Amino acid sequence: MPEVPALPGTPGLVAAVEAAFANGGVLARAVDQFEPRAGQRAMAVAVAETLDSGGVLLAEAGTGTGKTLAYLVPAILSRQRVLVSTGTKNLQEQIYFKDLPVLRQALGVPFTAAYMKGRANYLCLHRLDQLRASPAVPHDFVSMVDEWLRVTETGDRAELRELPEDSSTWHDVSATADTCLGNDCPQYQECYVTRMRQRAAESDIVIVNHHLLCADASVRQSSYGEVIPECHYAVLDEAHQLEDVATQYFGIAVSNYRVDDLVRDGERALNLGVVEDADADIRRSLRRVDDHAREFFGRLAMARQSRSSYGEDRLRIGPEWFGDIIDDGLGLTSALDAVDRDMSRAAGTGTGGSSANEEAAALGRRAAELREHLSFLLEAANPAFVYFLETRNRGVFLRAAPIDVSAIIREQLLDRMRATVLTSATLTVEGSFEYVKRRLGAHEAADLRVPSEFDFTEQAILYLPRQMPAPKSPEYATAVAREVLDLLQRTEGRAFVLFTSYSMLRTVRERVEMDLPYPLIVQGTAPRSQLLAQFRTTPNAVLFATSAFWQGVDVVGEQLSCVIIDKLPFASPGDPITAARIEAITAEGGDAFQEYQVPLAILAMLQGLGRLIRHRSDRGLLAVLDPRLRTMGYGRRFLDSFPPAPVTQNPDAVSRFFAV
Repeated sequence: MPEVPALPGTPGLVAAVEAAFANGGVLARAVDQFEPRAGQRAMAVAVAETLDSGGVLLAEAGTGTGKTLAYLVPAILSRQRVLVSTGTKNLQEQIYFKDLPVLRQALGVPFTAAYMKGRANYLCLHRLDQLRASPAVPHDFVSMVDEWLRVTETGDRAELRELPEDSSTWHDVSATADTCLGNDCPQYQECYVTRMRQRAAESDIVIVNHHLLCADASVRQSSYGEVIPECHYAVLDEAHQLEDVATQYFGIAVSNYRVDDLVRDGERALNLGVVEDADADIRRSLRRVDDHAREFFGRLAMARQSRSSYGEDRLRIGPEWFGDIIDDGLGLTSALDAVDRDMSRAAGTGTGGSSANEEAAALGRRAAELREHLSFLLEAANPAFVYFLETRNRGVFLRAAPIDVSAIIREQLLDRMRATVLTSATLTVEGSFEYVKRRLGAHEAADLRVPSEFDFTEQAILYLPRQMPAPKSPEYATAVAREVLDLLQRTEGRAFVLFTSYSMLRTVRERVEMDLPYPLIVQGTAPRSQLLAQFRTTPNAVLFATSAFWQGVDVVGEQLSCVIIDKLPFASPGDPITAARIEAITAEGGDAFQEYQVPLAILAMLQGLGRLIRHRSDRGLLAVLDPRLRTMGYGRRFLDSFPPAPVTQNPDAVSRFFAV
């Protein structure tokens, strides 16, 4: 990596960063509309000190602080390769395509950067060749990809704007870790994942997202699974999402989709002659897997439908739950074991003990891993995991999730780094970092809290209705609809109405839609990006949405002047993961409600409220309709964590606020 000099006249990293953010410094001179901010400078210095001295820093930077520049400038000037991980692809793109080019010009310092997504976002040339040779080749898709191959440098499916998000054909040619042949792939040198990794290994700033970060860490033992190059310095932005993402990627899952993929890929390899099957043993083994999988997952789906569960898709299970279904599961593990043996035999042995047929060896490894994962799930006995069954559309997923990921995050992410910065606009509860330190295993971390640059006393008003029934009351939905309709008329639309459940969204929509004089946009009627674009371009629009719009969404200006939240966003205690975490805290003598459920809900609420004020010129209404903010003792904890906006129970005060 090239040596990156400090700015002229500034001998150390901290001094260089202070100079860059100073009044009249290089950022003020070169970045349009840059305003020196004390909070941004304080955070930048703290980041520089952490990168310079090592350790872990938790930095909460309120909206308007400019936290992205506050960590990018020290990262660029640190003379180290720094890994930057975000919670969303949107922020990844902002950093790579917008912020870094500006800083490259402003700082006058040479540096290189790479932008990495998960493997499934990239085309696998080897699998594309196999698809071309398939008897059922989709000619239109292959022609589109061939045309794209003439111009693409990255192989990133995002460049194929006309390709549907749920394209099953793309799945057949994507560079997943399951199907990767690693160094033995005939297309290894031309591989887009190989090229991506090479660019990252030669770069000073490597930009990933939390999903890739955790997925990569969970398969790090596999030479063909690892993608992110070795880094010893990291900045994790949107760190409030890290626990959820780690829970997903450090768990274990077996689904009918995963088994179907193995069978289909195995049969394709046989049909193309890539794997030889002289005695038809492999084909019979694959058929056995397919037959057992259909029976097993079919019976799981029926058992799921016959039992009550959380929401519509998750059911917690234990060792005793399977009953006679266990025989079907054991039959599937036996069939997978046969595929592993048959494929391993077909792979043979090459020079130096390597496989003579790497395609067969890779299929054997996949069957073996599926067998091991399914055996673990069928036992459902590891006390560190919670086991549950999940159904989505035609998918049936058997899952195990770690109950506590704090040690995993510490060992797999934090301890691997010399210095780590975790930052977000929402990390504290009542001004304290203790909750997030416990959940992320960052007990010894230093911390810094930088308040928002926005003046909430002038820019916002918080409305809490005077009279509302209890949220569990049958009259609650009617009262919510009444308040929503009244507030939207006072704000002239221009609002997000955020619900904690689809059922409440649907009920309120039915009761206000005919009387609402403004365009109504509803989550689920189109992809999220399309709904956001529609909201931004439709005057006085109102968006009804659930958790997908509570974070990572920016609408600046008068177009979004109101955020209404129907209930405090407590995670349902019926959700398997939430229930297991409550039980674990209680078993240790803790108060799960006060120590876990309330802080988790506060951070979720702050993310929802954070959609409103995104610029110093923004003004708007925050409305929380849940009466528990006033009637329950824990309501004070929420209010103490909210932005310092004036509070009113008078709807006329809302009208006066917008009349100014």
